[in-house]
Order: sequence, then structure tokens, then C-alpha cells
Amino acid sequence: MQNTEELRNKFLDYLQKDHFDKTPDELYQPMRYILNLGGKRLRPIFLLMACNLFDDDTQKALPAALAIEIFHNFSLVHDDIMDEAPLRRGKPTVHSRFGLNAGILSGDVMLIYAYEFLLKVENKKLTHRLFELFNKIAIDVCEGQQYDMNFETSSDVELDDYIKMIGLKTAALIAGGLQIGALIGGASEDDAQHLFDFGFNLGIAFQLQDDTLDTFGDPEKFGKQVGGDIIQNKKTFLVLKALELATPETATLLQELLADMEMDEALKVERVRNIFKDLNIRDFAEAAKERYLQKAFANMEAINIDPNRKTLLLELAGVIMERET
Repeated sequence: MQNTEELRNKFLDYLQKDHFDKTPDELYQPMRYILNLGGKRLRPIFLLMACNLFDDDTQKALPAALAIEIFHNFSLVHDDIMDEAPLRRGKPTVHSRFGLNAGILSGDVMLIYAYEFLLKVENKKLTHRLFELFNKIAIDVCEGQQYDMNFETSSDVELDDYIKMIGLKTAALIAGGLQIGALIGGASEDDAQHLFDFGFNLGIAFQLQDDTLDTFGDPEKFGKQVGGDIIQNKKTFLVLKALELATPETATLLQELLADMEMDEALKVERVRNIFKDLNIRDFAEAAKERYLQKAFANMEAINIDPNRKTLLLELAGVIMERET
């Protein structure tokens, strides 16, 4: 078994090969730029760990790991265009630095290269199945993004709608990567499905934690602006649960605060956060996160392999769920 750091370094070494040292530079430079902006590389590491559960040879899963990472970054490039976002990981977004047309076209070629690398998986008996799974992941992510955009202007979003959206937009790529990695490692379809379910529930728990940290986190530890979701009027778990529990008067006040784009940002965050505190919303979010986390652990328990081989993957899951608030 290889530990997290070994797998991360193996993936980074593979990423840094001259895969995209091509012309025209105007097409490939934005692609190289986004792929080298950093990030935790969790999705490819999860895929490699899933392979490693069943086979010590993780080299054979590297093309699929890169396919997942390319697709993830492709989605970020196009999401940033849709959101008109100026920054990604503290640096200018692709379209901000290289222009809108470059963002669109480089994103397009990244999607094609994701399939190109998936095709490099040596076990050709798996090709059809891997493409089938990858297509489902890609469609899920696009559907999730559309739901997310729909929610910005919808006044009747419910908690179940939100969980469905984050399941598609956030959890599906983590879960699908785990399933693909498991199959490359020789897992049965049943065990690969358990890993998908593990990743899906973990992804939802992760997003619920992110919602909580965005409002209640320590900005120095969280790494992003605290209160950003409130400022942008995002319908997170916290907002939707508050609207569900609040009196009509408080619900109206919350909606008015979130819709007020002229209010001082710090004051807006403070007032909305006070409503959350009065309704104990953080406790509800923590409880929901814990439910999905326990579902994930149950999915992992169901996998039919030596429990000792599950340790590293469970430890990584624990690490990403232990960000401080």
C-alpha cells in the first residue's frame, strides 16, 4: 500500500510530463495555467487510493487520475466564466488572464483530453465501462451546475433540492473517480459501487461542512472569505434550514437581508449569522454532516477486502473533514 503523500507525488510527476507542451500556445497555455494553479488534487488521489485498495500497482490508474483532474479543472474554467469570477485559488481566472474566448476554447479542449487520457488505461476490456461511468459523471456535474444557477433566481428551493444539487455538482466527481479507480484495480462491480456510495456521501458531508465554515469559520484557517455565501445570496443548507424553521417574520427578514446588495458586507454577514445563531442552524448543519459521514463509513465497511487496506483512505477522508472552524 502507498500512503497519501506517495500517491500525490506520483500523480504530480505524471501531471508534469510534457502532455500539453503543444501549439498553438494560445490554446494550450491557458490549459497549462489552470492545471498548475495548485489545489489539493483530492480527486486523482482518491482515484489512485481506490485502485490501491485492490492492487498495489497504481501506475496503471494514472491516466484515469489525470482524466478526472483535467475534467475537474475544465469545469472550473467554465464555471468561472459563468460566475464572472475574477480569481481562482488566489490567482486570476483563465478568462480574466487570457480572455473569454481562450477560456471557452481551452476549456473545450480540456474536456476532449479528459477522454483521451481515459482511453490510455491499458486494460481495454474496461474501456466501455469506464467511458460509461465517465459520461454519467460529466452529465451529473453539468446538471448540478444548472440547478445551482437556477437556485440563484428561484424563491422556492427546498433542502432536498439543495442536497440533490450538491450530490450532482460536488459529490458525483469524487464518487465516480473512486468507482473508476476501483475497477482499474480489479474490484468487483459491487465493491466499486460501495466506493461510489462512500465518495458520494463523503462529498455531501464535505459540502455541508464547507457551508458551515463559510459562515462560522476562522478566516485564517478556512482560507477563504468568511461570509462569502451570505454576501453572494447563495442558498446554502444554512439558509434553507433557517427559512424552514423561522417564523414568517424572521424568514422575511432573512430574505430581505440576503437580497440587499447595497448593505455593508460585514453588517450583512453579522445580521444573517445572528439569525442562524438564534435558530441553532449550525447544530442542524453539523448533525446533517454527521449523518452523511456515517453513511460513508457504512459504505466503506461493506467493501469486501482486508480492513487494514481501508485505513489510508479512511484517514484521508478524516483529514478533509477535520478543517478547523
